[in-house]
Amino acid sequence: METADHLDLSFDPEIIHDLNDPHLFINRELSLLAFQQRVLEEAEDADNPLLERVKFLAIVSLNLDEFFMIRVAGLRQQISAGVVEIPPDGLTPTEQLAAIREKASQLMADMRTCWVEDLLPQLNKAGIHVTDYSLLNKRHRTKVDRYFEEIVFPVLTPIALDPGRPFPHISNLSLNLAVLIRDEEGQEHFARIKVPDTLPRLVPISAGINGTRRGGQVSRRYDFVWLEQLIAANLHMLFPDLQVIESHPFRVTRDADMVIQELEADDLLETMEESVRRRRFGSVVRVAVNDEMPQHIQKILLGNLHLDQEDLYPLHGAMGFSALMDLYNIDRYDLKYAPFLPAVPKPLNQRHKENIFSAIRRNSILLHHPYDSFMPVIDFLNAAAEDPDVLAIKQTLYRVGRNSPVVDALLKARENGKQVSVLVELKARFDEESNIEWARTLEHEGVHVIYGLLGIKTHSKIALVVRKEGGRIRRYIHMGTGNYNVVTGHQYTDLGYFTCDEDIGADATDFLNYLTGYSGKKNYRKLMVAPVNLRAGFETLIQREIASQQQDGQGHMIFKMNALVDKQIIQSLYQASQAGVKVDLIVRSICCLRPGIPGLSDNIRVISVVGRFLEHSRIYYFQNSGNEEIYLSSADLMPRNIDRRVEVMFPVEDAKQIRYIRDDVLATYLADNTKARRLLPDGEYEYVPADPKENSLNIQSWLLNFHGQLSEE
Repeated sequence: METADHLDLSFDPEIIHDLNDPHLFINRELSLLAFQQRVLEEAEDADNPLLERVKFLAIVSLNLDEFFMIRVAGLRQQISAGVVEIPPDGLTPTEQLAAIREKASQLMADMRTCWVEDLLPQLNKAGIHVTDYSLLNKRHRTKVDRYFEEIVFPVLTPIALDPGRPFPHISNLSLNLAVLIRDEEGQEHFARIKVPDTLPRLVPISAGINGTRRGGQVSRRYDFVWLEQLIAANLHMLFPDLQVIESHPFRVTRDADMVIQELEADDLLETMEESVRRRRFGSVVRVAVNDEMPQHIQKILLGNLHLDQEDLYPLHGAMGFSALMDLYNIDRYDLKYAPFLPAVPKPLNQRHKENIFSAIRRNSILLHHPYDSFMPVIDFLNAAAEDPDVLAIKQTLYRVGRNSPVVDALLKARENGKQVSVLVELKARFDEESNIEWARTLEHEGVHVIYGLLGIKTHSKIALVVRKEGGRIRRYIHMGTGNYNVVTGHQYTDLGYFTCDEDIGADATDFLNYLTGYSGKKNYRKLMVAPVNLRAGFETLIQREIASQQQDGQGHMIFKMNALVDKQIIQSLYQASQAGVKVDLIVRSICCLRPGIPGLSDNIRVISVVGRFLEHSRIYYFQNSGNEEIYLSSADLMPRNIDRRVEVMFPVEDAKQIRYIRDDVLATYLADNTKARRLLPDGEYEYVPADPKENSLNIQSWLLNFHGQLSEE
């Protein structure tokens, strides 16, 4: 298999390249693993607060779990079904799995090195101790053994393997102990014990005052031991009068990608509920084992889980680092990022004593989360729920979270006699259960609930409020790049937009009617909608920029997004680069385009920013010969977003807001020399080289420090 390291990436500029050449594309899955490596770099970065570094390590673990549950599972499904989809880079599913194993194994090894050699010693110095059971002192061992007897032991269920007791079902992401025991006759037997996920994985031993002063305050000392080690040390209680020969932890990852036959479903809500229940029984795609597990126990696991040797990942020490999120939650705020207070844009500040509708009438309002508070969005919906002149609220919901003030506002509106229509996307991956619960709650209160369109997800973020004002009807709209979720509104970078523009209001009505009824509408006044006209509209904008470059040499595009995967868009960007258009791409995670290839993409720069906040905003800037246009969207440049999801892209037309996004946001991202990494032609990333003459610039820190001042200008 040819790898990026051995690709010939030098081209003759005079040659018109075959834009279908697989060498011009980076594999999607390997690019996603490269993103996980960048997240791990944040755990390795000593400039980040210690518990934030621990959190980054937990995030990598969570992301890897999802990668195997969805992406690896999908490749295995292709092989099993004999339906091979060859991506633009040309790698077959078998070749991709081989490359994934190599990259993922190295990433897991790097995670352990980071934990054992870096984070653990630093935590010890800070008074936070995660100690192996074998190294506990007598006092601590006595305490945790008592905890085992009183709390853990009653929960455990040892399951034997014999003709009368077949190999048990191993649930997804469960941690288990494979135990070998010997009876009185000298016969050896295998047993499995599930480490209960209803108990803390990190068992707290102590959280007392240790007298150490940090920043003028007495800090707390924390001691923990891994639950699986505590269980392993007390196995004699589970197998009385038997000899425990050995025990080894293992962790199972299953296929969690649900395939919904929507056309065959009588009731999509019930079908989704059943699919969520079935998810835990998906086929196994990965087994992580302790690297000391002997071959004879590995053979038992592989045989009963129907896996091959390459599906087994030997690891040293603890596995399932997602449990480290518990460490982040302890009250050592001196080891975390300093808290911040989001700004409230001047038109919405309580000092102005003006209702939100009159503020929006005066001028559209741009919100930049998390630097701007998410509360104006909640205030907007609450105001609509209480205002006697509001007749109707229509909204899409993708991921709203467990405790949602957004849903509370919609329920209040219904109680107050408003007509409320909500599209709840049941197929939002890993939020299905929460969304099913909200759908039932809303329906119970008389809200008209739509579950989405057949065959595609509704990913757009839009809320429409219809208000009677005198003798006319006015429509107020909120649109955004992120979800209607208060928690992520404080953790993700997103842009939100309030307007009562009549054309956008008319488009919003047509769009929401498209979601709730039948519509063959293809043209909108100002919105671009996927899967209706977004692809064609986006291609037209790129071609216009090429024409601008040929006419006056001013072609320039800046795109900020989560992922760039779409082959056709990538080919158009290559064409733009060949025509001389300057293309700046700020891509958080997956990028399948190769920048910097002479004669092809040497006018394209790609950077990725990973930092305190998850970069989630999608911004598309076109210079357009000086008549600049900026669009915001819920859509990334991926085939699924453009062709198989309902998405909305909308313009920002206010000159001041355009200037803010262009100069204070996009230009500053491109100047970041602290958290930005640049993509090289071979698919590798490196930190953007810092000019010693320049001050260090971290875009997220800069926006935290200056955004409030910028929004007041």
